[in-house]
Amino acid sequence: MTEKYNLEEGMAIMKEQMPDVMSAFGPLMEKVTQDGLLSAKIKRLMMVAVSVTQRCSHCIRAHVKAAVELGASRAEILEATGVAILMAGGPAVAQVSTVVLEALEESGV
Repeated sequence: MTEKYNLEEGMAIMKEQMPDVMSAFGPLMEKVTQDGLLSAKIKRLMMVAVSVTQRCSHCIRAHVKAAVELGASRAEILEATGVAILMAGGPAVAQVSTVVLEALEESGV
């Protein structure tokens, strides 16, 4: 199946058509992903793992890229995906074997 919209285009449409929901999402993401008791890098690694369990390829790509920008190594990202594989089984293996490896390559690690 070919997607009609890329993620950015779709989110722009959602901002127009669902402004209350989308205006709340950005600040939530910003707050959750900043350093706290857990570093922003650790939080992004967690988000990679959760994205794998949810089979969200857009999320995987975005969070791998963000984790790399925060200094995460290929080995750290793959270790985080190991947790996802433990929790989600075969579907997680499929995501790691395809989308995560592609996202790592796209991110240069």
